[in-house]
Amino acid sequence: MEYNCKEFKVGKCEGEKLVDGETLPLVLTPPEPCKKGIESLLESLKNNKEWFDEMIVKNSAVLLRGFDVKNAVEFNDIVETFDWEDIRYVGPAPRTHIHKRVWTANEGPLSEFIYYHHEMVLIKEFPKKVILFCEVPPPEGGETPFVPSFKVTERMVEEFPEFVEEVEAKGLKYTFTALSNDNTTSMRGRGWQDAFATNDQEEAERRARALGMDVEWLENGGVKTILGPRALTKVFEGRKGRRMWFNTLVGMHGKELSSAMMADGTEIPENIVKRCEEIIEDESIQFKWEKGDVLFLDNYATLHGRRPSLAPRRVLVATCK
Repeated sequence: MEYNCKEFKVGKCEGEKLVDGETLPLVLTPPEPCKKGIESLLESLKNNKEWFDEMIVKNSAVLLRGFDVKNAVEFNDIVETFDWEDIRYVGPAPRTHIHKRVWTANEGPLSEFIYYHHEMVLIKEFPKKVILFCEVPPPEGGETPFVPSFKVTERMVEEFPEFVEEVEAKGLKYTFTALSNDNTTSMRGRGWQDAFATNDQEEAERRARALGMDVEWLENGGVKTILGPRALTKVFEGRKGRRMWFNTLVGMHGKELSSAMMADGTEIPENIVKRCEEIIEDESIQFKWEKGDVLFLDNYATLHGRRPSLAPRRVLVATCK
């Protein structure tokens, strides 16, 4: 599908890449200076909902730049323009609710790198779209790099065909330990009460099972969650039959609070994990955040992360079905 909307002008950003004939991200700017305000933007989005959605699928990432989006209220107005259903975040990242459908992104220390992932990849129901708004750009670092997931699969199949075939057949199993209370000094410091929105252990177990998890309660008040089997790759409708690297093998393998292995308990060779990490980084795309940027990511097609940053940095997020 060709670009054919007069209410947006195609721009450029430093770091964009051409991937399989498409520019990632697709940068959309105001067609003229007098139409850079939020009202003009909302009107343009309202008039072109279907087209804009198609652009997200086509390019996997769409960046709105130059529209002078000021705060969480205006960001929420953008999100609600599309009538996409909200989906509540479930995961280890500490987050704070800001306004209606808007939350802070991971509040873990800015000095830490948040590894690449498909949002809520381990949960039975995961977002179709992740939408990010830069309210305060960092003075240095803090980019949100993203990766076209199918490229990782292509390269892993090319370099480790037998491994990919074995894991596809067996599936993956993950464990993750949630703390008893929130710890914002860790990027995975969300306590189980917050994660499951209850202080009752029996209710937490029920909600965990509904999300496809088994649980083991620990003496320190925390809980170990077990998830599996889970797929290594997935193919989603409307995305050219591409096999997405829809897992968090690298991000959870051999960590202090998490593990990743084949579903039958077979360990994953360290050299393969390391090489996969290199491939993901090699395929990554990033740009410098500017104040007012709004980035739409196709969560089916892209992994994303966060570079270490100097303060201040404030990026808000909404997730949609």
